[in-house]
Amino acid sequence: MYLLGYDIGSSSVKASLVNAETGKCVAGAFYPKSEAGIIAVKKGWAEQDPEEWWKSLKYATRDVLNASGVRPETIQAIGISYQMHGLVCVDRQHRVLRPAIIWCDSRGVPYGRKAFGEIGKETCLAHFLNSPGNFTASKLAWVKENEPEIFGKIDKIMLPGDYIAMKLTGEICTTVSGLSEGVFWDFRNNSVAGILLDYYGFDRSLLAEVKPTFAEQGRVTAEAAAELGLAVGTPVTYRAGDQPNNALSLNVFNPGEIASTAGTSGVVYGVNGVVSYDPQSRVNTFAHVNHSAENPRLGVLLCINGTGILNAWIRKTLFPEGISYADMNELASRVPVGSEGVSILPFGNGAERMLQDQETGCSVQGLNFNIHNRNHLLRAAQEGIVFSFKYGIDIMKGMGIDVKKIHAGCANMFLSPLFRETLADITGAVIELYDTDGATGAAKGAGIGAGVYRDHGEAFATLEKLGVTEPDPVRAAACAEAYGRWLECLERLKENNE
Repeated sequence: MYLLGYDIGSSSVKASLVNAETGKCVAGAFYPKSEAGIIAVKKGWAEQDPEEWWKSLKYATRDVLNASGVRPETIQAIGISYQMHGLVCVDRQHRVLRPAIIWCDSRGVPYGRKAFGEIGKETCLAHFLNSPGNFTASKLAWVKENEPEIFGKIDKIMLPGDYIAMKLTGEICTTVSGLSEGVFWDFRNNSVAGILLDYYGFDRSLLAEVKPTFAEQGRVTAEAAAELGLAVGTPVTYRAGDQPNNALSLNVFNPGEIASTAGTSGVVYGVNGVVSYDPQSRVNTFAHVNHSAENPRLGVLLCINGTGILNAWIRKTLFPEGISYADMNELASRVPVGSEGVSILPFGNGAERMLQDQETGCSVQGLNFNIHNRNHLLRAAQEGIVFSFKYGIDIMKGMGIDVKKIHAGCANMFLSPLFRETLADITGAVIELYDTDGATGAAKGAGIGAGVYRDHGEAFATLEKLGVTEPDPVRAAACAEAYGRWLECLERLKENNE
């Protein structure tokens, strides 16, 4: 008995086939093999053709079936993870009307900012837990104003995962978690966000039918089965955005549990058991995969744009071609905690929501030409990234999330012992590394939705823990001193930027 998971990313589409009994991935594949293209007609725009996601999904499905030799009829259920906040528009024949406006497209910003001001900050935060910002609703507002002919043809709007589910099953539906990430959900009234829909002039019929996150959401049609090599009638039983799904993949479901990633950008995703928000809207709050009105489970999302991209920039700029990240980590470890006075603010990858959308740029503070070298910059970069995590985690603590343990996949910057140690020391949290990914998590989510597993405890009982990093009191004292210096640099920078 097997489970199939898909992860629809902006760089590739991944597929994982999981043995439901052992919990192990028996085959995985991704397409395209080079990073998927993003259409950028104008500065700040970012679009992709949804049909390209489907084509990549077909190739990845073919590869996992061929590599595993698994018979399609033994696949019990399908789960979908997807890039969040995108906008797909289709007509009554389910035809795509324009390229998808994806998560990193910024054209919705002025619409969201205007809505935040005119609806009112208190109303938006109390009902939506977020500013309308640059989320799906604001992207649709841009389409309404700038492409009225296309807007008039829209039958339904969807998130990227909803589109893939539609292609698989012929049915259009979504989830409360999905609606919340588009700022289409009113948490106070436990209903579709009528306040925002009325403000933007959107008919409620544009939104898809809401179904539970873990439940049958349709079955594979004969047409899709012929294209993919799957069995007709295979149920789709789970879908979630990539960050809630990453948390699920790491068995993060309950208040106080934290999931984190540290790739090009960094994410800390904490589960809150009460409906709350940051009054300054520096973090975002969405319905987690197991949220209900009776038993709230909110995913508080902190995103830091300048994370691994800083490490990659230093590698490309200061070191010889071909040096490995492992070698860089070893060189950084030769420098004492605190980098002997060097502080790096890693905010050089665009405006940071955590800093209330300030675009401060990256800066290096305390550099002494007589004692510092590139190894100091290496360590200061990793410390600066961790300190930005600490800054955001303190915001989350102010919302009632007690951070004691951080779950992460063994990838990207979490491969660095120095990074893990610094994060543990400055936050006081235990860091646990696991062997999993988004597509594998989506497959297990499908198992929960199909009733293959009784609950998430059974689904993730076989999740393999690869390592644990505990805080060290001696390092923690030095780390706290370095963080204090870093924080002073940040406060000066913010003042100068106002």
